[in-house]
Amino acid sequence: MNDPGVRASDADRARVVAALERHTAAGRLTLDEFADRVSRVFGATTHGDLAVITGDLPADPAADETAMDVRRGHARQLALAFVLATLTLVLLGVVLALGR
Repeated sequence: MNDPGVRASDADRARVVAALERHTAAGRLTLDEFADRVSRVFGATTHGDLAVITGDLPADPAADETAMDVRRGHARQLALAFVLATLTLVLLGVVLALGR
């Protein structure tokens, strides 16, 4: 998270609720614990408040997987751009060679 004293946004709260949903689905939280924590999330005003709510839970692997998926997507796009640029140069070379 960011600086603990920085005020949390609605998007920050939504991310924490989504993480709590995943932890509940994984069996780390009961439904009562989930409901309690969600109510605390909506009362949280800072990043520090949100960190306290999830402090006893392991790092959210889904967030790491999402970041990895984004990096893979960027790598694929870069590889595709490289292949297209190479093909363009080869075709341009062929056209220039035939035009002589």
